[in-house]
Amino acid sequence: MLSLKAALPHGRAPGPWARWLPSVSVPRFWAAAAFVICAGFAGGVALFSTNELHRVWGLIAASAYVAAAAAVLVWRSRGVDLALLLSAGGALVTPLFLNAATGRKQPEVTVIARSAKQLVNDHSPYQSVASLASVHDPNAYNPYLPVMALFGIPRALFGPHVITDPRVWFGLAFLVIFWLALKAAGARNAIRWTVFIAATPVIAFELAVGGTDVPILALICLGLALLWRRPRHVLAGLAIGVAAAAKATAWPAVVVAAVLIGIRDGRRQVLYFLGAAVAACAALVGPVALLWPSALVDNTIMFPLGLASITSAAASPLPGHMIAQTGPTGHVIAVGMMVLAGLSIAVSLVVRPPRDVPATAWRLIIGLTLMFLLAPATRFGYFIYPAALLAWLQVSLLGERRGRSAATGPGAGGPGDLCPADAVAAGRPMAGSGQQPGAAAVGGLG
Repeated sequence: MLSLKAALPHGRAPGPWARWLPSVSVPRFWAAAAFVICAGFAGGVALFSTNELHRVWGLIAASAYVAAAAAVLVWRSRGVDLALLLSAGGALVTPLFLNAATGRKQPEVTVIARSAKQLVNDHSPYQSVASLASVHDPNAYNPYLPVMALFGIPRALFGPHVITDPRVWFGLAFLVIFWLALKAAGARNAIRWTVFIAATPVIAFELAVGGTDVPILALICLGLALLWRRPRHVLAGLAIGVAAAAKATAWPAVVVAAVLIGIRDGRRQVLYFLGAAVAACAALVGPVALLWPSALVDNTIMFPLGLASITSAAASPLPGHMIAQTGPTGHVIAVGMMVLAGLSIAVSLVVRPPRDVPATAWRLIIGLTLMFLLAPATRFGYFIYPAALLAWLQVSLLGERRGRSAATGPGAGGPGDLCPADAVAAGRPMAGSGQQPGAAAVGGLG
């Protein structure tokens, strides 16, 4: 999260590394604290989870986070750079490839791989309603929209290898798209922020065991980012439209973003955005909807709502699921509560519409949180959507504040005025820091 860089001797110009990583004076203990919190979460998973796959991740990740925290505290010059490598390697890369090599995975990975094989062989990622009528395994259903099957295409074409595991492609898609989302939103040091967020349990845990939601939330972040600094409505619509063609969890983002554009930019821009989003979604989902409509509805609508012949295996002890478990009446109540929560968010969009991207992101965070709490079939993993959206928003806002601080000039006295190495090379102490040339400088990813 932070970068600790030794300031350059008086009179020496900063190298390309220093200029590539702009800095801000922040106590390095904040970085250590972040990794300690991650270690605490991973340790809790290792100690209390009853899922062996989760416990193995917790053991490996907790050790990596502890080592990362120690690196931050011990090595002043490049401690956080090492910490990022340790955390990403130990919490994400190692367990992901270990699970891929040994075939350990959550059921959704198998569903993606099977749907891709069906897409290659039968041109549809879904089993027919007739074939599903006789099955008793909930994993025979494919609750994802057609785009998700694309992540299983490498395995369908080249067979079961580590590199063809869908989780590997989920991770690569997330890293690229989330980095683009940070860049488009004006975040500084986007590469290192991307690595840090990918290494936290929010993303690393999900990717190591399943990962189906990770590329979708990255696309949502990218769509919002493209509406922020220099609005590009068509590109934003394409990004969110592709996400909506992969999972229904992205649909609320289309509505909230459209409201923002209508209030801020006008009716024509709304049409551009919605046109791009609908075109992208229709191009990807339309062929399946036209050729196999009943299979699409049965797999992606009836099954997630608990209205198919088999109920979903998603069963985290959250309010919606607990109410739905009481019986048919409870299920109707849970669905009604979820619809009511959605209507409440819709009313708030009319009464008090968001007027900027941060407000839009917050409205989406609240809406998704309510939806996941009240859904009849839900799991804790869905909460990576609000968590990752919040992380993206805060990093982007930090970059905005840094930009405003830098615009005031070196004399403003704020910590974001200069890269510490630049200040030292200029022969003066860092703005507002009280340090003299040659002193140690503490930098950050902001």
